[in-house]
Amino acid sequence: MTLQSPTLTPLVQRILEQRGITSAQELEFSLKDLLPISSLKNIQYASELLCDAIQQQKSIVIVGDFDADGATATTLSYKALTLMGAKRVNYVVPNRFEFGYGLTPEIVQVTRKFQPNLIITVDNGISSTPGVAEANALGIEVLVTDHHLPASKLPDAKVIVNPNQPNDTFESKALAGVGVIFYVMLAVKRQLLNNNYFTQQQIAPPDLLSLLDLVALGTVADVVPLDKNNRILVEQGLRRIRSGRCCAGILALFAIAKRDFTRAVSTDLGFVCGPRLNAAGRLDDISIGIQCLLANTTEEATELAHTLNDLNNERKQIEVGMQEQAEQILADLTLTPPDSERQTPRIICLHHKSWHEGVIGIVAARIKQRYACPVIIFADAAKEMIKGSCRSIEGVHIRDLLDLVATQNPELLANFGGHAMAAGLTIKANDFEAFTQAIQYQVSKLKDEPFNTTPHSDGQLANTDFNLQTAEQLRTIAPWGQHFPKPVFDGEFILLSRKLLKDKHLKMELQPLNGAKIKIDAIAFNITLAEWPETNQTIAILFEYDVNSFRGNQTLQLIVNQLLS
Repeated sequence: MTLQSPTLTPLVQRILEQRGITSAQELEFSLKDLLPISSLKNIQYASELLCDAIQQQKSIVIVGDFDADGATATTLSYKALTLMGAKRVNYVVPNRFEFGYGLTPEIVQVTRKFQPNLIITVDNGISSTPGVAEANALGIEVLVTDHHLPASKLPDAKVIVNPNQPNDTFESKALAGVGVIFYVMLAVKRQLLNNNYFTQQQIAPPDLLSLLDLVALGTVADVVPLDKNNRILVEQGLRRIRSGRCCAGILALFAIAKRDFTRAVSTDLGFVCGPRLNAAGRLDDISIGIQCLLANTTEEATELAHTLNDLNNERKQIEVGMQEQAEQILADLTLTPPDSERQTPRIICLHHKSWHEGVIGIVAARIKQRYACPVIIFADAAKEMIKGSCRSIEGVHIRDLLDLVATQNPELLANFGGHAMAAGLTIKANDFEAFTQAIQYQVSKLKDEPFNTTPHSDGQLANTDFNLQTAEQLRTIAPWGQHFPKPVFDGEFILLSRKLLKDKHLKMELQPLNGAKIKIDAIAFNITLAEWPETNQTIAILFEYDVNSFRGNQTLQLIVNQLLS
């Protein structure tokens, strides 16, 4: 079956078909096509537990995570509960540097100042066995909502909602933490309606779909696979943002980045809003980001967005220094980027005493992209421990590799958790070499296919494909993201002109090599100028389509991902 649409250009149709879209109906992103709420395991028990807490006005404490998914999940659950009439709702988010990740026994003690009857974890909790045990010992019920992969033993919570827990038949295992809690809150509203609660309390049933902007942001920022269900959630959230029907905090983040919210796409959430929220959790306290998303006025949101922007700029400076140090260590190890002959190891593990714990994940992602292999970056933590952040490549399930290492070396990992593409762990500083050898051994047993360094391309383009209509359709036809990648093309061009912007971005004018007298604007971000040829030379590049909007005018622009030759 092929996609037939008179409004789509042939290139756009081809790209969508390659990604499994076979009908125009799949591009409607209708909420009626979401997976049923009831199909999520334990969601009925969770809704009954929360309904009782709301109706009895019990003290509810939300325990979140210190990234963008955790921030949006915390904000969404706080807003939803208060909209549904809960009056004793508070939230606690562990500080990365003081408490570490998840519902730890120490965080349970922190929640006691609110005298909680119920703790709800969002974007964490599935590995919080000691913390849940602490809460149980204090007589506090725990509802775990999470999406991370569980260990062999689940925490003894009152209820667990996680599509990845055993025997859960929910068809999408890719829900982000904010997606899970969104489903839970929809179930709670339905249960309250059945209980005639809103009529009794003389409360208008809230429109929880108004929170889809938060679902979209957290889903994209957490880089979970954009399967059909997630594409619906993200697109519905983007539509609300583009119409201005979203929280003041998101509008403020667009404004501080000088982006037009009326033209918002998924990449704006991933590269504009997400990093600024994450910067708070990386360098300071994610509560700043949550306060921004909870802000009721433009003025309050703008002030907090400025703070987040300043933190993000500071994060960028720290990142540059760490990446330079990492590259120097790699040079000393005589490693080569993937365009040269690969040298062992297949996985890179690096540690430096000066590295910032909050930035190691970003550096790991940068090194992974350059060397096309899994990367684990470690930073010093308390009590002679070091924390590692892992970023992997397609076909190498990093969390499963950590599990193999832990199984075969029971005393080596203090804790770990995560996904196929990203994970975290803690080990003793003295065990760095032993861990490196253990993980390298596990990776050495993998097949060669994931380490093929040939960059993916959707092919070369005809001259007729270089037009604004096609670029605009590719930009807005669907939310692009993990496992539903934005189209990437390759081609040869004559470099007509070049200009360096801010000492690191290269603005260019290109002409297709085949002789067509077409001039196309292009830009390459964060480049090393010495790697680029002079003008009037032929270059081969890997690029994306984009639309540059300036003073109300839109023009075709290529985003250069990689210089091939």
